[in-house]
Amino acid sequence: MSESQKWPNALWIVRHGESAGNVARDAAEAAGHHVIDIAMRDVDVPLSALGERQSAALGRWFGKMSEDERPDVVLVSPYLRARTTAELALAAAGIDAESVSFVSDERLREKEFGILDRLTKFGIKEKYPEQAEMRGLLGKFYHRPPGGESWCDVLLRLRSIVDTITRDYRRERVLIVSHQVVVNCFRYLLERMTEEQILTIDKGQDVPNCSVTAYEFDQNLGRHGKLALRLVNFVAPLEEAGTEVTTEPDAPVAPK
Repeated sequence: MSESQKWPNALWIVRHGESAGNVARDAAEAAGHHVIDIAMRDVDVPLSALGERQSAALGRWFGKMSEDERPDVVLVSPYLRARTTAELALAAAGIDAESVSFVSDERLREKEFGILDRLTKFGIKEKYPEQAEMRGLLGKFYHRPPGGESWCDVLLRLRSIVDTITRDYRRERVLIVSHQVVVNCFRYLLERMTEEQILTIDKGQDVPNCSVTAYEFDQNLGRHGKLALRLVNFVAPLEEAGTEVTTEPDAPVAPK
């Protein structure tokens, strides 16, 4: 083991299970509505019944690991759907919540969409055509709607999360439960991508609910070792459990 290792031994990054917001967004888009019908703060949107089953299936996958392979640190978005996903997964894995470090961190929250919250693509074009045009010119990486964030803004807060992980959790096994944009932004940082590379990945496939993107420390990479990508959007735990795989974006969001 390298004395200079700064990374965790393992890092799993998981998108939360399907939420009630995912279901509401699908219904609104299908009906051509301008507004997504969900009467609560984004932070309070719960999992759907399917999302709960997805979380349990994910947890059973972790439960098949030996004790020295399972997560010992869990970092979660404070949003209810992410916290519940983590809690259900730990319970299904048979991991005692007291045996892990469980930390809710606001830096892992969903991307802020500002004035575009709860609007479908139809609603944005109707209510804020100038924002739709600006987003088309700048692209989602740099476009920041009033009151909201660009991808660059999300990346800025995640850079400080990476600093925290390398400072506090070196040589540990870290599970992160968060949101779709956050999963892709972590990939951008950890794999040192360009804007073009990550947006190509994002355009090609939504991050499935309860999918796993995993890294493992490899001491043979670089001067002092690095995290090596092992899994991308891994949904086998859901498929093995016969649980439906879903990929809808979250509800109060601008279109992809």
